[in-house]
Amino acid sequence: MLLTDGGEPLGAAAPAARWTVEQVLALAPDDASRKAGNKLGSAGWWSDTGEDASGAVWGLCRGSGSKPYRTVVDTTGPAYTCSCPSRKFPCKHALGLLLLRACDGPAPAAGDPPDWAGEWLAGRRARAAAKAGSAATAGADGGPAGVGPADPEAARRRAERRAARIDGGAQELEQRLTDLLRGGLAAAEQSGYGLWEETAARMVDAQAPGLAGRVRELGAIPASGPGWPVRLLEECALLHLLDTAWLGIDRLPPPLAATVRTRVGLTAPAEGPPLRDHWLVLAQYDTPDGKIVSRRIWLYGRESGRTALLLSFGAAGRSPAQALPVGVTLDAELTPYPGSGQLRAELGPQFGLTAPAAPPPPGVPVTEAIAAYGRALGDDPWLESWPVTLRDVIPVPSADGWQLADAEGGAALPVASAAVARPALWKLVALSGGGPLTVFGECGHRGFDPLAAWPAGSEGAAAATESVPHPRATGATATAVATATASPTTVETVPLI
Repeated sequence: MLLTDGGEPLGAAAPAARWTVEQVLALAPDDASRKAGNKLGSAGWWSDTGEDASGAVWGLCRGSGSKPYRTVVDTTGPAYTCSCPSRKFPCKHALGLLLLRACDGPAPAAGDPPDWAGEWLAGRRARAAAKAGSAATAGADGGPAGVGPADPEAARRRAERRAARIDGGAQELEQRLTDLLRGGLAAAEQSGYGLWEETAARMVDAQAPGLAGRVRELGAIPASGPGWPVRLLEECALLHLLDTAWLGIDRLPPPLAATVRTRVGLTAPAEGPPLRDHWLVLAQYDTPDGKIVSRRIWLYGRESGRTALLLSFGAAGRSPAQALPVGVTLDAELTPYPGSGQLRAELGPQFGLTAPAAPPPPGVPVTEAIAAYGRALGDDPWLESWPVTLRDVIPVPSADGWQLADAEGGAALPVASAAVARPALWKLVALSGGGPLTVFGECGHRGFDPLAAWPAGSEGAAAATESVPHPRATGATATAVATATASPTTVETVPLI
């Protein structure tokens, strides 16, 4: 939903910027949807397509039945609706419609949406405006909008009961860690995974899902290959630190106490003053965790210089609803969650149409990236990685794998093994061509995981940008990565995941 500064709907005068084909494909919930959307990205499947100045796109897609599927996309969310029975968001028809819009052919006709599209758009925007208005007045009664006055005494008793359960679980976990170390780490390999799963189930009963997840990770370490005793000891030490931090949480500084609550598994609402900025979408990727899929979206604020994380979850069989195309810029508000790093935030109302491209964040040398991760560990010892942008680095092979080395010589960061296994590593190497790049990613104890890249010179006026051919291209064009000249004021973010 686009709003003015006063909270009213924004009247846009020009059509929303087209997304690139790669940005559209990055929204697909899985490979099957991506392939099916590619097939529907041609004009032969569509009729009565159109778009308006507010960023809405609609069309009728021919299907197997007698009636075509009605598909509408609000690109300002983005949000999707389709009359097909698919439970995926976006479905293949929404992807096909966006691919049709992204290709180099004529854009859908501009005009007012038909009734079937207009009703959904009006309802969605009315709900967004009501939510924004409620959020603006929520502080008047000290509670969330749309929720009746809470019983603080009942809430306090519930919190005390859960804290007591977590206390019991943490104490039991401490005893099991003590028994493991007393008997020797070799016993962990002999006992198998069953003991760890039983301990994790006890943490779930204690309402501490964060502790349960870490215990399950411990159970997988003995089968992780050579050197596992060292890794197991390290993770046991971190788990012991989390246990003792929880049991002594009243003595911790408030930011660190909030981090410990989050690591244990307690949820907290986004709080604090919203921050409005022009947010560049740096990366988006999904991570399966049992029956749940978590989606991480990294943003960078142009004026504030802040990096923020949007985290959402999808139940079994469904992808997370929140999705943003990599490389676009949003004029929007973010509300931070509590915690030491305060990286995670909640996306609020948007105040302008998405811009197609923007320069990358100002990067730092490798040594500063390592120092930034070290400082972050001081605030959150359980942190796996920290978001950083490297400036003027070159991907180079080494005896131990790939590295990102400073172009001026000196320090280098190993590329994480998970990134080496992805085909996108070769995209990074091809984009570099032996020259320096700006690379955004996550810097951690396992190395640097690159998530997005920009060619040299992108910080100011971009001279070159990677162009991904449309899926309908044939011959060598369909498989080659082309390099095209960009305008002096735009640069395309190249996603690497």
